[in-house]
Amino acid sequence: MIRKLEKADIGPVMQIWLNGNVEAHPFVPKEYWVTNFDMVQEQISNAEVYVFEADGRIKGFIGLADTYIAGIFVDKNDRSMGIGKQLLTYAKDKKKTLSLNVYQKNKRALDFYRREGFFVSAEGMDEETQNIEYTMSWKK
Repeated sequence: MIRKLEKADIGPVMQIWLNGNVEAHPFVPKEYWVTNFDMVQEQISNAEVYVFEADGRIKGFIGLADTYIAGIFVDKNDRSMGIGKQLLTYAKDKKKTLSLNVYQKNKRALDFYRREGFFVSAEGMDEETQNIEYTMSWKK
């Protein structure tokens, strides 16, 4: 079931966020994610976030800032089961356009978003991590 984030969800959501970033971005030092943890936790608490819950636990979430996808994260043990696709479809049903940033080296995410109809609309450098990132866009 997909539902809005509740205050009690913050702990599991942040654990999925931290683990997911460390696993998906081995080219970014782990310290970067740890250093940004508190700031992201505060942002998530005040953002439009939807969680995927099943079997009494949160298995993934999507964060939105209007039409910008701040991230889709799925617990490592629940990946490749369609949860990310369901979260993205949920967002597509709510919005007419969507955009996001993804690191060029994150091939799994790039492939996922391309399969879901996103295209690269811009390329830039993430100054904090010194990694090339793409802005990807989708329109209904």
